[in-house]
Amino acid sequence: MRSVAISYGAVTIINAIATGKGSALGIDLETKATVELNDSGRITAKIRNAPGEDTKLMELCARCTMDHFGVDYGAKIETESNIPIARGLKSSSAAANAVVLATVNSILKENPEFKKPGDMDIINLGVDAAIKARVTITGAFDDASASYLGGFVVTDNEKRKILRAGKMKLLDVLLFVPEEKIYTIEIDVNRTRLLRKELLIAWKEALNGNIYSAMNLNGILYSAALNQNSDIALSALRAGALASGLCGTGPAVAALVKDNSDKIKEEWQQFNGKIIEARVNNKRAKIIK
Repeated sequence: MRSVAISYGAVTIINAIATGKGSALGIDLETKATVELNDSGRITAKIRNAPGEDTKLMELCARCTMDHFGVDYGAKIETESNIPIARGLKSSSAAANAVVLATVNSILKENPEFKKPGDMDIINLGVDAAIKARVTITGAFDDASASYLGGFVVTDNEKRKILRAGKMKLLDVLLFVPEEKIYTIEIDVNRTRLLRKELLIAWKEALNGNIYSAMNLNGILYSAALNQNSDIALSALRAGALASGLCGTGPAVAALVKDNSDKIKEEWQQFNGKIIEARVNNKRAKIIK
C-alpha cells in the first residue's frame, strides 16, 4: 500500500532548548513523503533533493508508527522538500510529520479495521522518532505542532502540551539562509541556559499573544548565546519588518513582513546567504494520495 502526505515548514517564535517551553508558527514551505509498504522486512529511505543526508529519522518514523499499530512491514520511503536542511526551518519536524502521516495512511489502507490515530498521536510519534534519531534536544514538540497544525502554537515541550494556538495573519515571511549548516544536537545547550530567565519572559510574551515581541526577544537572546549574527534580524526590523529573529539554533533568520519585502531584501544584500520568500501557513498537514 502506497500513500503520499505533505507537512509544512515552520519558524521559531521561542526556541525551547533553554527552558523546555517553546513557540513556533507555520510557513508554506513543504515536505512531501511517499511511503510504500512491502514484504521485504526492510525499511529504506531516500531524500530526493539531499541524497547525502542521514535518513535515520525517516526510518524511525515508519518503525515507531508500525510499533504503534503492532504491525511489521517493510517500507520504501522517499521525501522531497523545499525546506533547507539544518538551517532552523524545521525540516526534521516537517519530514517526521509527513512520513508518519503517510505511514499511518498506508497501514490503514491495509488494515481498515484499525482505529485512526488523532492529530496529537501522529505528532507525538514523530517527536518520539526525532528523539530516538538524535536530531533534536527537546523533542521539538513546538516545531512539530506548528508544522502539522499550521498557525501558531505556544507549548510546554516537556509535558507535550499546547497551551495556546491559533491562526496567524497571512503575512509574507522572508527567510535569510546562510550556506552554513547547524545541526541542533551539536550546539552548546549550557550557553543558552545562561539566559533561561530572560527566555521565560519572552515565552510568557508569546503565551500572552504578543507574538512579534516574543520573536524579537528570542532572536536577540539566542543569537548572543549561540554566536549568531544579530545584525541580520535587526536590519530587517530597521527596514520595517513586524518581527524578525533567529530560526531554531540558526543560522537562518526569519522576518514577518506586511508590505515592505523589497526594502528588507535590499538590506539583506549586505550579508552572505540566499533569501527565500514564503508566507504564513494556517493549513494542516494532509494526505494527498
